[in-house]
Amino acid sequence: MGSTVVDGYLGSLTTEERTLLHLLDHRLPEGEWEAPAAVTQAGISAAVHVQRKHVPRTLKRLEERGDLTKAKRHVPGGKQRRQVYGLSQTGRVTAEALRTKILAQKVLVNGEQRILLDLRKGGQATLDLLSYIDEGMVFHDNPVVSPVSNPEGVASLDAQAGEHLVRRLFARAWEDGKITKDEQYLLQEVVEFLGMHPERVRRLSDEARREQKAPPPEEIYLDMLRQALIDGELVDDEIALLETVRTAFGFDRLTHDKLLAEAKISPHRSPNVETYRKTLETAMLDGVITFDEEAMLQTLRESLSVTDAQHATLLAELRDGINE
Repeated sequence: MGSTVVDGYLGSLTTEERTLLHLLDHRLPEGEWEAPAAVTQAGISAAVHVQRKHVPRTLKRLEERGDLTKAKRHVPGGKQRRQVYGLSQTGRVTAEALRTKILAQKVLVNGEQRILLDLRKGGQATLDLLSYIDEGMVFHDNPVVSPVSNPEGVASLDAQAGEHLVRRLFARAWEDGKITKDEQYLLQEVVEFLGMHPERVRRLSDEARREQKAPPPEEIYLDMLRQALIDGELVDDEIALLETVRTAFGFDRLTHDKLLAEAKISPHRSPNVETYRKTLETAMLDGVITFDEEAMLQTLRESLSVTDAQHATLLAELRDGINE
């Protein structure tokens, strides 16, 4: 639960299955200094069509099963070493069996049945091939899945929060009329972390340059902390990114601790979570949640991608409010 809805045949595969297939096609080079962006959390997020913040959970499950290896490598364009992922021996066996089974299936192409393997172009990634197939196993000329990092169109709720953040960072950077090398590195880290499309980044930079309403650095950092805490915990990548930003803004650990405490008291909430909170509040007006109300809330959680942890936090907050 909690990932973006994926259209077509890809939507019938779990996030874990899509991750296995992606990492099978994009191997983590052994013993090398550099690794491609495709095997970072942002790269995996864009390839498997799930929002960035849901990737760590999937990777954790695969790691616990022994299907994953991880390392710290330099990624082209980045200043710091980043966490990258690859398949273990067992992970590779699992992924290869899955790929063989999928590619042996028949699909309908212009009215005739074809084996999927025969449609694969040389060197084409499995997930790319599968993005052309709909739920009814019909092959299309264009992908039936729109990428998470699409340069146009309306951003998902998650991406809107990311856009807001990047716009604010750009406004800060453009304040003195130019973007320094250090600011460029910092923005690059944030953008890569969010898995944002370069064209979208350029647009946000232009908008921020024109508007020039630069918020105080502390406010930006607090905003980042709130977003990082959406799923209740800070993951390695988020900690590394925050450390980069903290250093760039010249904050000491005390300022970080103060802002972190503030962010925990008032975490950033997506419109989906806010909608759910209001419904939960209504259900709790009489102090109890009936069986029927719980069933309705369960359905709402699923459709709004609200996690059980978020539900528990909101419930505790509302109960505290009632008891005060």
